[in-house]
Amino acid sequence: MATANPNMTERRQIADRRALDKSTSRTMNAIDWIAMVLLIVGGINWGLIGLFGFDVVIALFGETRITGLIYTLVGLAALWSIYTCTKLADKD
Repeated sequence: MATANPNMTERRQIADRRALDKSTSRTMNAIDWIAMVLLIVGGINWGLIGLFGFDVVIALFGETRITGLIYTLVGLAALWSIYTCTKLADKD
């Protein structure tokens, strides 16, 4: 039976090689993951501000330059995510 269609294994190997091709892959790199984490943390923070009036960033760091830096990083993460979404949309 195994010799009935010798090309069958070759076809499977070609499909496997295509699956491992990084140029068509939609994986996230380190910057994408950092941006995603910042967006999640920022979204939870804004949810807590809206629901309970509690700002986690100010509670942890006070009103210092660090809070401004954190808010700036969350904003930059949002801009990066817009870029990433357009990049992924172009691949289709």
